[in-house]
Amino acid sequence: MANDPKRAEQASPPETAPAPETGDEPGPDAVSVLEGRIADLTDRLLRAHAEMDNLRKRTERDKEDTAKYAITKFARDVLTVGDNLQRATSAVPPGAADADPALKALVEGVALTEREFLNVLERNGVKRLDPEGEAFNPHQHQAMIEVEDPKVTPGTIVQVYAPGYVLEDRVLRPAMVVVAKGGDKRAKEDPDGDDGQTD
Repeated sequence: MANDPKRAEQASPPETAPAPETGDEPGPDAVSVLEGRIADLTDRLLRAHAEMDNLRKRTERDKEDTAKYAITKFARDVLTVGDNLQRATSAVPPGAADADPALKALVEGVALTEREFLNVLERNGVKRLDPEGEAFNPHQHQAMIEVEDPKVTPGTIVQVYAPGYVLEDRVLRPAMVVVAKGGDKRAKEDPDGDDGQTD
C-alpha cells in the first residue's frame, strides 16, 4: 500500500503555472518614449490624409479646368475667322446690296455664316464681347484711344474697333475699344452754358 502509485499521484501537490517574469516591464521613461512615437505617427498619418485630400481636390479642379478650357488654343486660332466675316459684311457700302441682287445674296450668305460661326462658338462656351455703350473694364477691354465726349460719362466705350471673346470666365481676347474721357464738368451740368446766375 505504501508503494501504491495512485496514492502517490493524489498526494503530490498540483502543478502551478510559472510566475511571470517581471524583469522586462518598461519603465516610465520607455512609456513616455512610446507615447511620443505614437503621437508622432498619429500626426504623420493625419498629415498624409490631409495631403491626399488636398491632392484629390486639386486633381478634380484640374480635371474640370481641362474640360472647360480644352478648346482655348483652337478658339483663339479661329477668332480671326469671325473678324474676317464681320469685315466682309461691313465692307459693303450701305444700299449697294439692295441695288445688286447678286451682291445682296452674297452679303446675306456671309452674314448667315457669321451668325452660325458665333452660335458654334457659344455652344462651346465662347462668347463675343461687343461692349459699345458699356463702362470700360480693364479685365475685358483694351483701350486703343481716348476721346473727349461731353455727352457720355467718363470711361464709357463709344466705339469698338474689334470685338473681344471670353471662354467661360477667361478672356481669350480683349475687345479693342475707344473710351470717352468725358467733357468739361460744367458743360455736363449745364449744356446751355447757363451757370444759374441771373443778370
